[in-house]
Amino acid sequence: MSVADGIDVPLGDRPAAATRLNWSKLLPWGFAGLVFALCLVPFFLVLAISFGRKVEGAAWVWDFTFENYQRFFVGTLWPDEVTFLYIGQLGYSFWYAVIASCIAVLTALPFTLLLTRLRRSAQAAWLVFILSSLSLSEVFIVMGWDILLSNNSGLPALFKSTGLTQWLKDTGHFQTLRDWGLANPRNVKFKTSDFATILTMSYLVWPYAVILLYPALSRMDPSHSEAARTMGANNWQVLRTVILPSVRLPLFGTTLLLFVFLLGTYVAVTVFADPAKHTTAVAIYQNVRGANLNAPFGATMAVILLVSAGICLTLGHMLNRWAAAR
Repeated sequence: MSVADGIDVPLGDRPAAATRLNWSKLLPWGFAGLVFALCLVPFFLVLAISFGRKVEGAAWVWDFTFENYQRFFVGTLWPDEVTFLYIGQLGYSFWYAVIASCIAVLTALPFTLLLTRLRRSAQAAWLVFILSSLSLSEVFIVMGWDILLSNNSGLPALFKSTGLTQWLKDTGHFQTLRDWGLANPRNVKFKTSDFATILTMSYLVWPYAVILLYPALSRMDPSHSEAARTMGANNWQVLRTVILPSVRLPLFGTTLLLFVFLLGTYVAVTVFADPAKHTTAVAIYQNVRGANLNAPFGATMAVILLVSAGICLTLGHMLNRWAAAR
């Protein structure tokens, strides 16, 4: 037997096989490097800038000080005086995000449920329409709501021209709107108000809620709901005892995802929210690119906002696992 007889693979095929083997080993490292370059490096850079120091009348310099974090939690006058201005902005970030994400999910749930009962062609048409709406930028959407809620050309003008404003005054409901901050002495108004801010933010993420809920609702067996109705359950009982328990985890996950997404909303808050109720995202821009020009403090607020979002995701994941184990 010659040496050539003991060779199983032709020599010409060995480089190609070796090349495929090398690529299979290098590909995970390539993805890891890409994630590190695009995600971790910017985060560590922002974290390093957050320990920097602002120079009065100039830019900022690299340093290692906790003054920016101290300023965020207790204010600039500590220890003489404690102020919670920036913690309040973080609180408004959570407030707007929680309410808007819950409204988006609660309104998307019945729509998506009805969508899954349509013909396949109708479902596809609706999904394409909803997906195409995601191409609209936040600036474009907020501009449309700004026109719709404008005091001169939007709904307040329509209320006044149709006599609805006068009817509200005659029935006593106008004073209630004034107490809620949705009216001035002459007419209803939506700018600036928490109502307009939350409404716009919920509209921004509503298509995402439909897309995220659609797979879970489309996999539901309709025979379960029909069996419940056969046993005498009404629509509310079917929703409470059959549908909601089946999609409990997707509902919670969708709400949590939208909540984290809305924590960074900037344009809607800037246009519709009262300046005293601006969020951390707005304050970050004011410090980094706005009038303050204090990049280290802006980076500090960005780190705290990111850590807060991470804590919420961790707690949500733990709660999700606990609910699934029950």
